[in-house]
Amino acid sequence: MSALESPRFGSTVELREVVRDFGGGAGLAGLDLAARPGELIALLGPSGCGKTTALRALAGLERLDSGRILIDGADVTGEPTNRRDLGMVFQSYSLFPHLTVGQNVEFGLRMRKTPPAERRRRATEALELVGLGHHAGRYSHQLSGGQQQRVALARALVTRPRVLLLDEPLSALDAKVRVQLREEIRRIQIELGITTFFVTHDQEEALAVADRVAVMRSGDIEQIGTPEELYRRPVSPFVAEFVGLTNKVRGDVTGGVLSVFGQRVPLASENLPDGAVQVYLRPEDVLLGTAGIPATVVSTSFLGALRRTRLRLHDGTELSAQHAARETPEPGASTYLTLTATPVTATPLATA
Repeated sequence: MSALESPRFGSTVELREVVRDFGGGAGLAGLDLAARPGELIALLGPSGCGKTTALRALAGLERLDSGRILIDGADVTGEPTNRRDLGMVFQSYSLFPHLTVGQNVEFGLRMRKTPPAERRRRATEALELVGLGHHAGRYSHQLSGGQQQRVALARALVTRPRVLLLDEPLSALDAKVRVQLREEIRRIQIELGITTFFVTHDQEEALAVADRVAVMRSGDIEQIGTPEELYRRPVSPFVAEFVGLTNKVRGDVTGGVLSVFGQRVPLASENLPDGAVQVYLRPEDVLLGTAGIPATVVSTSFLGALRRTRLRLHDGTELSAQHAARETPEPGASTYLTLTATPVTATPLATA
């Protein structure tokens, strides 16, 4: 039987009105969050928003001031970490340098008094799952950073936990390895069907791996939804600016119709009063062309498959356009821009 020999159906996880008060920052302010079986939820936000505190509370590493935590409907709020049946991977690999890779992976099973032959078999299976089946006899100093984090993941999975907790597991790795390993984590998570919480401050990382993303701010969730929902329909200026690159420009609403630079643009929400608004435009919704709004090219950056160009309008407004790399506007050149028909987020200017 593949995938750690166990059919996976995933566990439900609920955090209900969880409060952790530190007397100033990085706490939780009545957090409500529910994960469906087999779901990967990314907790995303700036430093001090409470995302790691939420993970530590779920793990039993943080005392709650109030609220409840349930796994598969059972209240585990008062249970110690070792009775919650969780697997944890942290930013630091935390491997024992005096143990081999295989012994590191076996460690949790040894603490559970699993028989030696069973320990070795399951450790081998876990290492195969993360692509390190031939590295069991090596030591951590003989591995790359990406390999060490794979060992940490195998160690977390070998006990067959109900829930997997990942606390910024990729932040210590270089960019290429980070992308490779996040794809591996997602593959393994789907293969096992294990309910997973992934803490990160990297919005690209969150959008790439998660079924849903919870954007946190000041100890609570500002918005939770699929990556597409957060990117296309942010509910607040904070989410619009934190998730993806955003141009902030002025617009005007009249009778439910939004006008930006004289162009009519559809709104993501039609419940806006008439008046001036702050509009949040994605760079890919700004198109270069031979007609439209006159602009001057300020700078342009080659990003591989695409190019990002900074533009200045006649009134001094600057904004970014994202377009095909084969388009190569020269700094100082005159051009024109138009806006796509994609609905945009806007807020009354007085509250933006």
